[in-house]
Amino acid sequence: MMEQFDVIYPSPLLSPYIKHYWTLRAESSDGGSVGERTIPTGCISLVFHRASRMYSSAQDVLLPQSFVSGQSSGHTDLLAKGRVDMIVVVFQPAGGRAFFDIPMNEFVGQDISLEDIGDPLLLDLADSLFYMRNTTFCIKRIEQYFIKRLNITRQYNFERLDAVIANINNKPKLSIGNLADICCLSSKQFDRIFGEYVGTNPKEFLCIVRFQRALFILQSYSGLNLTQLALECGYYDQSHMINEFKRFSGYSPREYMAVCNPYSDYFFKP
Repeated sequence: MMEQFDVIYPSPLLSPYIKHYWTLRAESSDGGSVGERTIPTGCISLVFHRASRMYSSAQDVLLPQSFVSGQSSGHTDLLAKGRVDMIVVVFQPAGGRAFFDIPMNEFVGQDISLEDIGDPLLLDLADSLFYMRNTTFCIKRIEQYFIKRLNITRQYNFERLDAVIANINNKPKLSIGNLADICCLSSKQFDRIFGEYVGTNPKEFLCIVRFQRALFILQSYSGLNLTQLALECGYYDQSHMINEFKRFSGYSPREYMAVCNPYSDYFFKP
């Protein structure tokens, strides 16, 4: 299979809200199907397909041409026949809320077509990207849209959640109470604001980040045994880690490493 994958970082103005952009061009050398298994990454994304659309095994549907992909708590196999040409915007964990009026938890577990978002400018963006082949021009056009849509009126909550997410990224074991205290909020208020901005509840997000941390450590230190890995990532024990690996990826850690190289979309910077 012929494949070209590139990662582009956003401008400084947008980097607090957008993690990166990535582009993928792929085509099967024998004209067959192109497939990939997706796993939870902890980030919402905006997907623009400019060639074949993809079939989702989890939803048993052909995905829209362009869509917002919400937080996920499971894996799915994606399949495309023919040529794949896509641009994906990956938001920071709470970043999508800066651009969309819809609370992020309304996207959870779904791939919502841009036609259902209700933003004519976003539809215009998708149309222009469909015919634009120069990647630099595409990213410039995307950034023009996001700068225009940037809503800084929610900045106070962004700052609070940035502090929370920084703690989650740096400390394998944290309670929901610890995180609510960082925000100076009650547990109920914290749960509501976190879901609105991040797109899933705090407990599930902690599980996803823990899983991504395990992938990152396996990616960086392949010799670590599973008991050490479980302790390093904040799991109760090896059995707990194996169960969460299967829930998120469909594989145990050993099975995962046998079929692909561990890679953390959340922690690793290409």
